[in-house]
Amino acid sequence: MSDTKIEFGTALRSPYEVARLARQIEGLGFDIIGCGEHVTFYGDSANGLVSLSVAAGATEHVKLMSTITLVPLYPPALLAKMGAALDVASGGRFTLGVGVGGENPKEFDACGIPVKQRGSRTDDALEVITRVWTETDVTYDGRYTKLENFSLKPLPIQKPRPPIWVSGRTDAAMKRAAKFGNGWLPYMFTPEQLSESITKIKGFGEEMGQDMSNFTFAVYIFTAVHEDNDTAVKYASDRLSTQYSQDFSKLVHKYGLAGDPDKCQARLREYIDAGATSVFVTSACPDDYIDRNLEMIAKDVMPAFR
Repeated sequence: MSDTKIEFGTALRSPYEVARLARQIEGLGFDIIGCGEHVTFYGDSANGLVSLSVAAGATEHVKLMSTITLVPLYPPALLAKMGAALDVASGGRFTLGVGVGGENPKEFDACGIPVKQRGSRTDDALEVITRVWTETDVTYDGRYTKLENFSLKPLPIQKPRPPIWVSGRTDAAMKRAAKFGNGWLPYMFTPEQLSESITKIKGFGEEMGQDMSNFTFAVYIFTAVHEDNDTAVKYASDRLSTQYSQDFSKLVHKYGLAGDPDKCQARLREYIDAGATSVFVTSACPDDYIDRNLEMIAKDVMPAFR
């Protein structure tokens, strides 16, 4: 058993009541508040940077991570400014979570971005963001972005820059993580998949001459905890089956964290043994059980890894 302290994060579950939800998450002892985003999606969705700005004002010390910013939809210099501004406003608590999106092509069409360019645009943006968060008078001549003597003022508080975590499932995402990132945050991964991805990312980093010693390997996992094991499993199965329009009854234990506290601790240990040092839990349960679910994660699961 590792003595490494595991960091725990959870995402804001709604674009509404952000300040209250952020205070709740911080009060329960989570280390990170996350927030996803879409320009348009099937249901109500937030903008991560806006919601995290509200969360920053409502909290004191919890870290704030965009989980995940759809990077190709932003002009890179504008995204760099927004991230730097949030780091400054929050007193140096911001982490940029990076994804290429694409599951909803309509939002790419609406933003005038060809969906087939999402990977190359993300790489271009990360080149820009990395440069302008750490340097001034930046000149850059990229495929999509051109800068001449460009400076952000003020620069982010965190030095050399705010952390960048990359999400995804593909080798391209893993290479992006190794080249630009400080962390890897895959979702719908088994412990075996996580272990394989860690090996790959370390290999890519080595090929690129990157220092991977302080790199964080994390996992984003759907979670339902209940005193009664079968109830928790049913909660997760029902929620994920609806969310993904397929039968999840046989997949819950493959991709999720569902059961009584002892079962959840044991399954989580498999991810930690695979190399995770940070765990992002998101509730897979009925809406009226989410508060209780978060409380049980915080009080009956997290302390075993602290």
